[in-house]
Amino acid sequence: MISVSNVSMRYGSKILFEDVSTTFIAGRRYGLTGPNGAGKSTFMKVLTGEHEPQKGNVVRPKKLGVLSQDQYAFDAYRVIDTVIMGNKPLWAAMEEREALYNKPDLTDNDGIRLGELEGIVGEENGYEAESDAAILLQGLDIPDEVHERKMSELQGGQKVRVLLAQALFGDPQALLLDEPTNSLDLDSIHWLQDFLQRYNGTLITISHDRHFLNNVCTHIADIDYQTIITYNGGYDDMVLQKTSVRTRIEGQNEEREKKIAQLNDFIARFSAGTRSSQVNSRKKEVERLATTELARSNIQRPFIRFDQMRPSGKHVLEIEAVTKNYDGKEVFAPFSSSLTRGDKVVLIGRNGTGKTTLVKSLLSGVDDVQDNDFERTSGVVKWGHEAQIGYFAQDHTAAIRKGTTVSEWLHGYDPKKTVEEIRGILGQMLFRGEEGTKKTEALSGGESARLLFCKLMLQKPNILILDEPTNHLDLESINALNQAIQKYEGTVLLVTHDQDLIEEVGTRVWHFEHNKIVDHKGPFEEYQQQLAMTAK
Repeated sequence: MISVSNVSMRYGSKILFEDVSTTFIAGRRYGLTGPNGAGKSTFMKVLTGEHEPQKGNVVRPKKLGVLSQDQYAFDAYRVIDTVIMGNKPLWAAMEEREALYNKPDLTDNDGIRLGELEGIVGEENGYEAESDAAILLQGLDIPDEVHERKMSELQGGQKVRVLLAQALFGDPQALLLDEPTNSLDLDSIHWLQDFLQRYNGTLITISHDRHFLNNVCTHIADIDYQTIITYNGGYDDMVLQKTSVRTRIEGQNEEREKKIAQLNDFIARFSAGTRSSQVNSRKKEVERLATTELARSNIQRPFIRFDQMRPSGKHVLEIEAVTKNYDGKEVFAPFSSSLTRGDKVVLIGRNGTGKTTLVKSLLSGVDDVQDNDFERTSGVVKWGHEAQIGYFAQDHTAAIRKGTTVSEWLHGYDPKKTVEEIRGILGQMLFRGEEGTKKTEALSGGESARLLFCKLMLQKPNILILDEPTNHLDLESINALNQAIQKYEGTVLLVTHDQDLIEEVGTRVWHFEHNKIVDHKGPFEEYQQQLAMTAK
């Protein structure tokens, strides 16, 4: 159990949450939600003890499992050791035990201490530590041959999965996971869901994956109105319940503002007359009502709409025996397929199976596209008549030129647009007022993603190629993107591990597995049924 009493956090004049008191109960799994900037990660750091609250206190269990955000902190250690470090008492006992055994001569006190340490190792299941850690790593798609390597040898996505295994290791009494599905493929996400559903302690997780929250969480703790309100059920259940809460709170705010307006009107009309006592009374009432800033919802909903300047031809793309080799090794077998106008293809498969490589191979040589210097090894790609491509790269920050402002950068893609039209598009993606003058090098990952959506809305392509577009988006933005792609009348290639997007957007599946690409001409649910029938 984790108990929070009268906790407040603010930055300057911005209140994130104030006088929050709540309890996170063992056996329950909580999703911590709220838009970007609401204070989710700050609150999580208060719960872990990384940040002290400006007011109030937190009571937490001794054994916490925390997902580390520092990918480089364990570079000097073996992968298997990094996982075992998740059980701090066990790791400390193992290190001290090894140091004693390395001494040339042991004293009687050393012998007594070794006995004590062996007791700790036994109590913490230390004799099975390496096998238990290996099971966690295998579930997260870290193969056995990697377990003995140093963390410094791993790629970023692999490091994240090792750190997730570290948080899960040692049967912690509470798990605090900030974005645990980042860099996980769909199979790893399913494994993690199953693991967490069996977990008996207190789970608190931040995630922008709606499907994950719905499948894992028994409760949602939502940061809004400068407080935290806990709802029963998953994310979709919370949205339904929150509607009535929002109506009540905003109704109270509206009544309060209306009362202040009526009092000010009375004061303005009679301040120079004979009703001075009544005027003074109303002034005091206005002061009382206005002393506390109105708590307003911090949810902001972007508006995404993808239009086409003009439709493409019926035959959008022909792929003939395309493949790519790295260091003489084939990423995937030669792949052939064709797309017609309106196809919405979801590219799925484990990390490292070649999804982004195929996307770049299809775009090889296409003008005005990031990564157009990429060369496929073999095969032919023919884009159809009037094909106009809008591309959202996985490494999308490189696509935004530094040394300019948000507004200037976007205006460069259509100088004929008026300043007001550019501001309108930016406003749809929550760049309002002075935010249009923000320097591009100062953009966060989420802001960069939203700016690229502005570009796509401005260009109006008839083909969208989106490689992991949800990585830095909050739930409101992901939901807006989901709806926009569903309504889009053009052709879509979408690389994603977001199961809601896969199920609700895709009309066709390209599945990357065992060095091959399976082209299923139907939605994901139908493909799953086909796989299930084949497995019987």
